[in-house]
Amino acid sequence: MSIIIDRRLNDRKKNAVNRARFLRRYKEQIRRAVDDLVSRRSITDMEQGGDVKVPVKDISEPAFRHGSGGDREVVHPGNHRFQQGDRIPRPPAEEGGTGGQGQGEAEDDFVFKLSREEFMNLFFDDLELPHLIRNVLGDVRDYKWRRAGYTPSGVPSNLSVLRSLRNAQARRIAIGAPIRRELEEAEAEYARSPTKALAERIETLRARLSRLPFLDEIDLRFRHRVREPQPVARAVMFCLMDVSASMTEDKKDLAKRFFTLLYLFLSRKYERVELVFIRHTDNAQEVDEQTFFYGTQSGGTVVLSALRLMDEIIEARFDPATWNIYGAQVSDGDAFGADPEKSRAFLEDRLLPDLRYFAYVEIPDEPEALGLLAHAYARIDHPDFAMKSVTERNEIYPVLRELFSKEAA
Repeated sequence: MSIIIDRRLNDRKKNAVNRARFLRRYKEQIRRAVDDLVSRRSITDMEQGGDVKVPVKDISEPAFRHGSGGDREVVHPGNHRFQQGDRIPRPPAEEGGTGGQGQGEAEDDFVFKLSREEFMNLFFDDLELPHLIRNVLGDVRDYKWRRAGYTPSGVPSNLSVLRSLRNAQARRIAIGAPIRRELEEAEAEYARSPTKALAERIETLRARLSRLPFLDEIDLRFRHRVREPQPVARAVMFCLMDVSASMTEDKKDLAKRFFTLLYLFLSRKYERVELVFIRHTDNAQEVDEQTFFYGTQSGGTVVLSALRLMDEIIEARFDPATWNIYGAQVSDGDAFGADPEKSRAFLEDRLLPDLRYFAYVEIPDEPEALGLLAHAYARIDHPDFAMKSVTERNEIYPVLRELFSKEAA
């Protein structure tokens, strides 16, 4: 069996095939390194490539070596700490490498530079919007080729040999039938009374049959395909962020990081997904991207105002029959009075029947101390609703993967 190795070089004098193979083979190790890298980045640098460190032990290859063989018992002099069968603990490793701390030789981590494209591919590889369907013809850019029978003209690659041969056989049968019938009559008459005229006529009829072409140009048939427009999946994502006074700067940073990753995921994987940004205190308003991430407005907390504004926008601009509607809400859960229960009822009864999916992320003060809004949302019994909580930066990306993973979809 012959093996072909592609050694074409890319722009930086590196083998692109080997690089892609390395990314596939050590995808999990690189992804863990990418997760750690993202938790330390600022929001503005979130989509950049960079250097990732992979422990050498994770990419080491197994190898067979010749050993001494057999069982050996060795007594080392000066051993006052260990007995036979004791396990010797591994010496502490220095940060950024493997080896003893302050002693012996250490082995650096393997540093691998990811481009922006590779970084984004690894970051959002197995994420997708749940229950996304193609439900509108709209501004069509997607087409599908459909077989539409045969045509007498076309390119040689589309030639249907079988259909052409069938046409040729049918043509020879149709044209040759009266000649063969006349030939049979002449042969029968010649058998009864042979004459020179009959013999010449028989030869002429046989010559006419032999001159029928086996394949003529009119017999050729080519496979015909037509391009049909395909329905496209139009989707809209509503991003609802609580910016009330109870949302501290650390909490707002976590919320912005979640929506930044969500924004990158949607803009990266989907061409026809609109985003609607809603900020709310005791009053909700639709804002642009710049204001959503960098606005400084603050105030009280009325969660219901954001849900009602979302419903108004859906009625005005996004028909559920032709749009896949999604929602993502981030809040610290501090809602007061009847607001948590009213918000739960409005979300469950009014919004969720028209939504494909709704995700709520709460940022509590303590990991287990959920707010009143989370306790109210916990009573929502709907398959298209999901709720998570985060308290640290390194929890945001795992939560995003849980909420929008392909398995969950």
